[in-house]
Amino acid sequence: MDFGDLVASAEQLTAEIDGARAGDLPRVERSLKHILDAGQSLLGKTGSGGGQDAKASILMGSRGVDLPAIASKIGAIQNTNIIAESDTVHHTDIPAFLKAEREEAILGLLEETKRETVESLTSRHWDSVAREWELDKARILAAVAGGGGQDMSELSLARDMSTVSRTHDSTVTRTHDNTLTSSLSHHELLYARAVVTYNSAVASGGVRPDLMATMAQLFSEDRDQEVCTLWDMAQAMSSVTKDRPSTEVVHRARKYLETSHTKFIRNVVFSNLSSAQLGGVPGTYHLVRSFLNIRVPGTTQGLDDGLVDSVPVWAMIYYCLRCGDIQAAVQSARNAGPGLSDTHTLLQELATSPDCRLSPQTEGMVKLQYRRLVRQSTDPYKRAVYCVVGACDPAEEHQEVATSLDDYLWLKLCMVREEAGGDSLTLAGLQSLLTEEYGEAHFSASSQPVLYFQVLFLTGQFEGAVDFLFRSGDNLSCHASHLALAMFELELLSLPSNIQSPLLSRDSGDRGCSRRLNLARLVMLYVKHFESTDPKEALQYFYFLRGMKGGKSENLFMSCVGELVLESREFDLLLGQLMPDGTRAPGLVDKFGGLVDTGTIIELVARDSEERGLLEDAVRLYDLASKHSRVVSLLNTLLAQVISSPATPESRRDRLQRQAVGIAKRYKTMGVMGGKETTSTLFLLLDLATFFDLYHAGKLAECLDTLARVRLVPLNSHEVDQTVNTFRLLGDEVRRNIPDILLASMTALHTQFNKVRGKDSRQVETLREKARSLITYAGMIPYRLPGDTNARLVQMEVLMN
Repeated sequence: MDFGDLVASAEQLTAEIDGARAGDLPRVERSLKHILDAGQSLLGKTGSGGGQDAKASILMGSRGVDLPAIASKIGAIQNTNIIAESDTVHHTDIPAFLKAEREEAILGLLEETKRETVESLTSRHWDSVAREWELDKARILAAVAGGGGQDMSELSLARDMSTVSRTHDSTVTRTHDNTLTSSLSHHELLYARAVVTYNSAVASGGVRPDLMATMAQLFSEDRDQEVCTLWDMAQAMSSVTKDRPSTEVVHRARKYLETSHTKFIRNVVFSNLSSAQLGGVPGTYHLVRSFLNIRVPGTTQGLDDGLVDSVPVWAMIYYCLRCGDIQAAVQSARNAGPGLSDTHTLLQELATSPDCRLSPQTEGMVKLQYRRLVRQSTDPYKRAVYCVVGACDPAEEHQEVATSLDDYLWLKLCMVREEAGGDSLTLAGLQSLLTEEYGEAHFSASSQPVLYFQVLFLTGQFEGAVDFLFRSGDNLSCHASHLALAMFELELLSLPSNIQSPLLSRDSGDRGCSRRLNLARLVMLYVKHFESTDPKEALQYFYFLRGMKGGKSENLFMSCVGELVLESREFDLLLGQLMPDGTRAPGLVDKFGGLVDTGTIIELVARDSEERGLLEDAVRLYDLASKHSRVVSLLNTLLAQVISSPATPESRRDRLQRQAVGIAKRYKTMGVMGGKETTSTLFLLLDLATFFDLYHAGKLAECLDTLARVRLVPLNSHEVDQTVNTFRLLGDEVRRNIPDILLASMTALHTQFNKVRGKDSRQVETLREKARSLITYAGMIPYRLPGDTNARLVQMEVLMN
């Protein structure tokens, strides 16, 4: 058809459109601009989904796919009940009915299994979340109740008490030769030496030293006065019995305060000898008189009943009582003359009383006299003496006399009585007054921690005192920890029943202000900052926990030692090391004698290492514990992971191979068997490691000879059946390396084939037979080889043929 014909056809079509076919339809004429605007308008009306469909249609249409037609067909299928009809089975069609029932049962089982699995996973998930919340709650409560500045959230007692492991927040310093330096301060080193000496004596079974006295002797008063004050208090209260009766607590506390005040008066007098006029007569009477010459001279206004030896009489009696010398007070009243005869009688009764108390009748008379006459007296010392002797007014503060915390405590302790009721003050009431009503803020505890410690300690609140001192900063936490250890050895501390408890806790049966100190937590917190650099010292502190139960074993000490070994990695130092003859040289743990089972500790640490995935450490520790079967089994697991890798010096593979060879030689020499199957697997893995060493070194002939001696894979057609049968007896450690062994051996054969091809036809045929044997073996063993392994094996075998 030429151009003229095309023009004629076009004119004919135009005539038809304009003619009868058009009918009554109006004729619309649009320019190209109108058509473009109409197209843009239609495009704007389509949504994003339509645009995506259009793009998809264009894309698929370019490949010959009619996307709208396919979509319509899929919609038609979805709207029909073909699937429902296909599932419908007539009851007369028994085979189809049974098939449908079977499929329905299988689908129901799958659905039930899916539902149970989802429910189980959901339940376990929320149980885990709940446990984590409980642990976090316990840590937060511990930090609030007794943690203070310490990071209680990072504490874990023997790793089973909270989370996985204890973390080190201390800064580990190293010297220029990369050795760890000690994190212990001067005071901590002094304490650590004392602890080592004490534990050595205890472990040897000899006479147990006095730990309290030993630690108190470490510090001199001229250099560490504050620390000496702490230990003096501790020694003064250490003779209190375990149940802490109030009479003993009050007696020991008063004795300490009286001794301290006598020392104070003596220092003041000897510092002012010219004004004191001491004279040469010894004794409390003349010492107090000299002190009053300095502090309360006879010219002081507002004092009653005159003077005795030129000093106020009531001040003289008070300070004699304050120094704990009742006979000196009796002498003062006697020298005052008949005006104080009643007081002299009271003091004599007080001096002869076994418990340093007046009889109830006399005490009642003194209280009546105080309320009627003495309370209105302007002499503060007279009022104080009546309150001390008869416990007259426990609410009176005596601010003119009690100018220090020691004086205040002494006055309150003198007015403590065992009988509750009325206006009497009991020890429990005094404890409540000092800790609950007044509290730390009243005594400015943050700026004067030792004073508030004294308030708690001298009122019998040992646990609260230690807890407060431990929270008062790093300088005092060291002393608090050792004070707690010394009192623990004397059985003077109340401990919680659960070592998960906060540092300071209270049991439901505790009365008043009684608290319990978690010594295990305290030791953990103290040891935490130096256990990584000073494991020897840390071990000594853990020894104090040997009688407690908790952690991953029945003995908390063993659990702590296990974690210490893993954290510090000082296996040889702490647990000992194996000698060439297979015996174990003792470590530091062995120095504790028969009180500690070192073998059990080593086994515990080994199990813990294995559970954490530290298999190399577990091998070493099981070997130390003479658990030979576990050693061989773990070595097999480790070697199976690395034997196919190149033997890079000092790599993990190199390290494991040397360790395994050394253990295998030693076991063979000693005649030790770690299990017949596992031992044979170990030697087989070592032979395979040698095979891979030769292969990676390019010694292909030697590596194939090694493989032939092992007889693990066939190198000729006669060995195929035998090696296939042997494969079923292999352990998983060997099986997982079969693909690498086949690839390495086939690569070696292919390399050798390329070298001899065209030179030695006999050797070429031998190599082809070996390759065919490997291919046959790979296809016959009941083991799914990786797809790329099969492909490479077949490819090399084809290239050889």
